[in-house]
Formats: sequence, C-alpha cells, structure tokens
Amino acid sequence: MIRLLLLPMLAWAALLPLAAQVPLPEHPRPDHWRAAWVNLNGPWQFEADPSDAGLQAGWMRGRRTFSRRIQVPFSWAAPLSGIQDTCAIAWYARELRIPASWTGGRIVLVIGASDWRTDAWLDGKPLGRHEGGYTPFEFDLTDLARPGAAHQLVIRADDADRGFKLEGKQGYGNARGIWQTPYLELRGNVYIKTLHFSPDVERQQLRVQAQFSAPAPARAELALHIPQRGLIHHHALAAGASSADFILPFPDARLWSLDDPHLYEVQAVLSGTGRPDTLNSYFGMRSISAVDLPGTSHRYVALNGEPVYLQLALDQSYHPEGFYTFPSDEFMRDEILRARQIGLNGIRTHVKADLPRKLYWADRLGILVMADVPNSWGEPDAQMRKETEYAMRQMMARDFNHPSIFAWIVFNETWGLFTRQPDAQGKPQQIYLPETQQWVASMYRLAKSLDPTRLVEDNSVCCGIGHTETDLNTWHSYLPGWEWRRTLDEISGQTRPGSAWNFEAGYRQQRQPNLNSEFGNVWGYEGSTGDVDWTWDYHRALNEFRRHPAVAGWLYTEHHDVINEWNGYWRFDRSEKITGLEELFPGMSLRDLHAPFYLSTGQELCRTVQAGETADVPLSVSWMSGRTDLGDSLWLEAEWGGWNSLGQAESYGTSRRALPYQPWLHADLPPLTLRMPDHPALGLLKLRVVTAAGTVLHRNFCAFEIAGPAPEQIVLPGGGTAQAVRFSPASCIRSQWSLKQWNVLDSLKVNGAGHGFFEYEVSLPPALRQADLKGAVLIFEASAKQLLGKDREGAAGMGGDYMRGQGTFDPGRNPNAYPMTDGDRFPSAVTVTFGGLPAGRYELPDDPADHRGILSWHAQPQDRKLREAGSYGYRIEAQVPAAALQAAQAQGMLRIRLAVDEALPGGLALYGSRFGRYPMNPVLLFLRD
Repeated sequence: MIRLLLLPMLAWAALLPLAAQVPLPEHPRPDHWRAAWVNLNGPWQFEADPSDAGLQAGWMRGRRTFSRRIQVPFSWAAPLSGIQDTCAIAWYARELRIPASWTGGRIVLVIGASDWRTDAWLDGKPLGRHEGGYTPFEFDLTDLARPGAAHQLVIRADDADRGFKLEGKQGYGNARGIWQTPYLELRGNVYIKTLHFSPDVERQQLRVQAQFSAPAPARAELALHIPQRGLIHHHALAAGASSADFILPFPDARLWSLDDPHLYEVQAVLSGTGRPDTLNSYFGMRSISAVDLPGTSHRYVALNGEPVYLQLALDQSYHPEGFYTFPSDEFMRDEILRARQIGLNGIRTHVKADLPRKLYWADRLGILVMADVPNSWGEPDAQMRKETEYAMRQMMARDFNHPSIFAWIVFNETWGLFTRQPDAQGKPQQIYLPETQQWVASMYRLAKSLDPTRLVEDNSVCCGIGHTETDLNTWHSYLPGWEWRRTLDEISGQTRPGSAWNFEAGYRQQRQPNLNSEFGNVWGYEGSTGDVDWTWDYHRALNEFRRHPAVAGWLYTEHHDVINEWNGYWRFDRSEKITGLEELFPGMSLRDLHAPFYLSTGQELCRTVQAGETADVPLSVSWMSGRTDLGDSLWLEAEWGGWNSLGQAESYGTSRRALPYQPWLHADLPPLTLRMPDHPALGLLKLRVVTAAGTVLHRNFCAFEIAGPAPEQIVLPGGGTAQAVRFSPASCIRSQWSLKQWNVLDSLKVNGAGHGFFEYEVSLPPALRQADLKGAVLIFEASAKQLLGKDREGAAGMGGDYMRGQGTFDPGRNPNAYPMTDGDRFPSAVTVTFGGLPAGRYELPDDPADHRGILSWHAQPQDRKLREAGSYGYRIEAQVPAAALQAAQAQGMLRIRLAVDEALPGGLALYGSRFGRYPMNPVLLFLRD
C-alpha cells in the first residue's frame, strides 16, 4: 500500500531554487505535473541553418558550440528570444545535467510545443522526431542519461512552409521552433500518460479515465486522493491493464461556475510497478449542455443546467514581443482578468491551441473558453487531414480537464477546406466540395466521441458557407451599427428546426443554440475602421442583440489589437482605450453594456428631433438572470439633460418608474415620452436600472440632436444679456497649413495639419456697433489634428492578405482610421488673436475620438464609409481684448485668427454645430448690461 502525500497545487514553485533566473519558471501544466521536474527555460545555444546544411555537416554530433544565444521558450522569430531571425530551420544546444537523485523510474524530456518538425539528440544519439506545432511531445532519456552526469542535448527545428501545416494566424508572428516550456521529469517505471476526469453533475458522479505507458503488472493499483473531499480511492488494476476507467460517486459537489470557479485538486499514484508514479491534477465539477431559455423555445448553452447568455471576445492570444508565448504567468492571468473586468463571460482562442497556464487561469478565475483547432492555408488533402486530426486529438487529450473549455471548434470560416478547381472558362476557383463537407462532419463526430462532455462545432461559418453537423449554429457578421436590427430580425426569423439557413445542402438545423461567433464593425465599413472609435457602433449592436433573445449570445472581434487589426478592447501592448462612457454618464463603463440586466433603446443611439416637440424613446428589457431575490419589479431612473448651442450643460428633468421583473424576462415596454427643450441642443437621456434598495444593475443612454434656430439673444446666468454671432468653421477668408488642409462631410468640420492658421472676418450687426458692450468672448470646439497616413497625398491602399500578416501596419493608413482617445496623445495648441491682438494660447491635448463624439457619429451617411466618426474637440473660451473690441465696433468687423505655431505643429480641427461633442458653431458673445 502506497501512502499518499498530497503536494499543494503550486508546491512545485518551491522546488525551483533557480526559478527567478529563467523566464516562465512555473510548471507549464498545473493540470498535469509531477514533483520531480527541472525547467529548461533560459539561455540555449542557437544556430540558424538557412541552407539546411546542419544535418549533413553532423551538427548533432560532438560537443557542439553554436554561435548565438536564444532565450527559450520564445520563438526565434519573436523579440523576446533575443534572436529575431526569419530562417525556417535552426538548431538548439545546451548542457543537460540530470539530478543525481533521479535513480529508478523513467527520465523524460517534455517539450511543451515546437513548430513544426523537431528532432532531438542526446550526446549525438537520436532521441526521435515529432511533427506538429501546438501540443506537447516527449523523448525518453532513461537508457541514455546518467543521473549526476552532464550531457549535451541538441534539437533541430524545421518550420519550412508546407501547405498542410496548421499555421493559424502565424502571419501575425511566427511560432518558429520551441515556443512552450521544455522540461525534464522523473516518472515511475510505468507511468500515467493521461488522466481525464468527466464530471456527471446530474448523476452526482465522476468518471476517471487513465492511460499508462505500459501494461501494469499483477497487484498494481491506481490510487486517487481528492483532499477537499477527504477522499482516497484505491482502484485495483488487472494484470496487463494499460488503462483504467471507473466511476466515483460524487454527491453534493461544489460546482464550478463563473461566480464560484471551484477546482478539486487530485493526486494520482500508480503503484505496484516498481518506482511509483505520482501525478497531480485538478478538475471542476460542472456540466455543459443546451437548454431552452425559460419561457421560450430558444436554445441556449447551459452551465450546470442554467442558460448562459454568452458574451465573448475573440482572443488572438498574441503578445507583441513573444508572439504565441507570453512573457510571464502574471500576464496570462491578467488576460483573463481583463475579460472579467469588462463583464465578459468567455473568450474564443482563435485558430491556436493556447498555453495550458492561460487555460488554468481561465479555470481558476471563471471564464468560459471556446477552443479552436488551428487551420492550414492549403487544401484539404490527405496530409492536411492527417495533420488536423492529430492536432485535434492532441489538443483534446491535453486540455480535457480544463472546466473552462465548453466547446471545441474544428474549423474556422472554412480556412484550409477549399479545393482549387477551374470553372467553365478555365479560371481557378475555390470550392467547398461535398466530400470535404462529409469529412468535416466526420471530424465533428470524431470530436464528440473523444469528448462527449462538451459542445463541438464543425465550422465557425462565414461568407455564405454553412454548417454540416454541429452542436452550435454559429455565424460571423461584420456590419455598421445601423444594419444590426435588420440582420438580427432576419436571423431570428430563420432559427428553427428544419431550416436550411446557415447550413450546407443536405444538412438542416435541429435545435442548436443560434450564436454569433464573430461580430464587429472593423470589417463592416469600406476598407476597415481600424482604431476609429469602435465604441459607438459596438453600443448600437449590443442594444440590438439584447432585443433578440433568439440569438443566444455574441462574440466581439476582439480581445486586443494585433499587428494590423486595431479593433480590440485593448491595444496590442494591452494599454486601455478610453470609451468616453464614464465622461458622458458618470459610473458607466463597458460592464454596463455586458450586464445581465439590460435596458435597450434600440440601435439608434441618436435621433434628430425638433426643438419643443415630444419624442418617444422605445424601451425593451433583457433580464439574462435567474435571480429570485429581486421581487417582481425593478426601477428605471431617468435623467434628462444635454448641452445648448453654447456648449453649456443643461438639465431638463428626472423621472422614476417601475420595470417588471421575473427571471429571464425579455419584453418590449411602453415608451418613455420626452419633451424637447425649446431651443437647439444635444440632449442626453441617462437611464439606470436599480433595485428597490437602490443598487444600480445597469446604465444606458440615448441622445437627441435637437434642431432649430439658434437664439441670438442670450440671458446670462449671472444677470445681463449677450448677443450671439455665429459663423461656420468653413467660412474662413484665409488659411495656410504646412502639411494639408481639408474639410469633412461638406465642411461640418475643417482640418489643418502641421502648423498654420485659419482666419475669419465676422461682421458685427449694426446694433452692436453703437452698443455699450461690457466685453466679448469667442467660444468654439477644437482639437489637435494629426495627419494620418490615410489622409496623406498619394496614400497607398491597404494591400496584402491580412490573415497572413500582410497589409499596412500603420493604423493611420487604414482608409477610415482615427486615433482612439487614450494614453498615446497627439498634442497641439491654438493661439487666438483678434484684430492682430493676442487673446491667449490654448492647449489641445489630443486628436480624440470616442463616445463623446456623438454628433460626429450621427452625421455619418449610411454608405458603409466613415469620415472621422466619433471625433470631437475641447470647448474653448477666448476673451476678446478691449482694444480689439473697440476697433471692431468702429470698423463693423472683427478679424479672428486661430493659429498653430511651428514649434508644436500638432494641427487644428474646428467643429461645427453638427459634428463633434457640442451642438455649436464658433460663436462670438457680445456682453451687455
């Protein structure tokens, strides 16, 4: 009988005295680790082999010294490797010293991942070859290595292009060679190869499946210790057994959920085989299924039998310096925390098998994961099919115990599934052949047989290609915000058993959840919107998704920017993008747009209405929650206000009314009627959903462009009056800019880049020429103006294949790009003079775009092209010098110059009353008693 000694989940960290000296010192697989292990990350010798001469020259023999040093486990193409070589073949070498205490048992070298063909030698003797780029493989060193002695390990990695290889999006940064932690491990004489746990929540039991490295002798046993349950189970093995498969009763389990991601730690000991083998792992008790949304026939993905409204991000899982490999465990943890921080409940790791430690953090912190099998960019020939099946089997075997994974996706957008054939005119075309579709369906069935505990999707479909056999009816769509209502209406109407919508010929919908698995506006407009303000259209889309409960969730593209896709929640370096929500509505953030309790006003976030009229605001509720502690009603608190034609904040009133509540309710409500102010303005209706106790569950808003003649006579708050004289930003009489000058949308906004000026002549009404004036002030909205690549003369198009990392890498050359408001400022300053007399120099911190540019978004034509959408400026008040005012009264005209000095050539953008943040043209206020 072997006495079990449980090591804590992170105990291996204490076994690494040199941990701080190597990158990623943690054990790479918290779900599959042994106490006796040595991390091999750190500096290795390295030699590029661009002419593939090393094999013939015998680089694997002798005490080879290579000329360069590489930091393992970073791909030699990635900056963190210290190499950044573009070669396709390279060699590694290092001294390997087996701990002297490692006597008995098997000594194994494990490589977490190496792309693509990897050969290894120990002291010149071959260890073997592995082909595949994403999953762990190993070499047994037992017969060649002597504990306590020094050996030389040599590895050759060949990542030359092959059409059948599963590249994924490695055009965004190649994972060449070793890109996951290599390590040494001491195992038992017969050891556990795989240990899988299949929870059965309904039957309150746990299925345990193990595979062994060799047949077990008589009287061998597999013992499991689950300390949180106080459970030690001994399973006797039949003589010659090479696997075990048994059921453990598991009543009253603490379930793994998003709110309580509880993990059960396990220590498994295979004994009676010589040196025992002790493997540490974990699992979560949870179930994945599909259920009806209560009160409807809409199918939803369910966790532990309860529907989950999926709100996911596409996760390219790239790092700018490490590519496929993250620089630290903390960074991987923070990737998961970022998703939770904004209220998402899942990610989809895109065409990449993610690092097990990142999946561990998803398990531990409570995030759902859709896992993609990487794709090839060739054709579905026999080699590609073999490679895909191998990768899928190995991914599923490696990641089986991660409770966060709820779905496997075998293919994405039919990449690698097209066969090139000539059409009737002999021109080549790409065809998704029926026999390929049949193979895809067979891969779905294979995945289900390998893992019946999760959902499997045949192909995450796009561009007119449909499903075959699948557990999820998913679809991709990249649309402008104004198209989502029509699209979701159509999709909702075609979601029913027997429908052919979204399926290939010969296949039909059954009762799969209908799920968006990629959406955004980055490809929804002409070219790409790049890092234009994506938040406004995102807001419009989510308002519509929440009005369509037949769609069981969505997946936004994407978690973070990468290379030449600038549509993430975060930038590539994970710096934050400011949405402007908090500034418009204190307390509001992206979490409100992802809240389980949601009040939608529809896709039109801004409407044009006339001053003084009434307008109805449509309301619908979406309670994606089964909570029963909220009574039968929630409360809607409304705050109605805005900004007038001077850019001054105004309040128009507040109200409060009851909202019906019951779990999972989706309903349209009577509209909210608003009275518009009797003057032009930009109105903002702020809405809060609160509990009876006053807890805010959700915030949302909508806006109104309130049209009408701007008043000429202004009553001042402190007494007195003023006469307003307004002029268009495009009415300048002279201008000159060092880089470029241009107007936006029929002169709703004017831009000058570099240094230069705009000059205006404003005529004074006759009554003002003789008036007793106390002073005058100019009020206008302005920002800096960066000259982006797209706006330069002769700017080239995007070019290249995005999916292979081609095209421009300059966000400013995207046809519709505009810098988001964030830490990457572009400052300028405008000097205001009146009649040649200086009035002041005013800082312009940035050239911003976010939710605050309400009018810039509202002015966009619905033609799938954006013109600086979401851009806005800063409200500036410049006092007219007394001498300039006197001269203007005498001359009947005031000359105004707005200039940017060549010392800070940050440009100048001027906004009119229908563009930017404030509903105002530049205005002169002449103050009177």
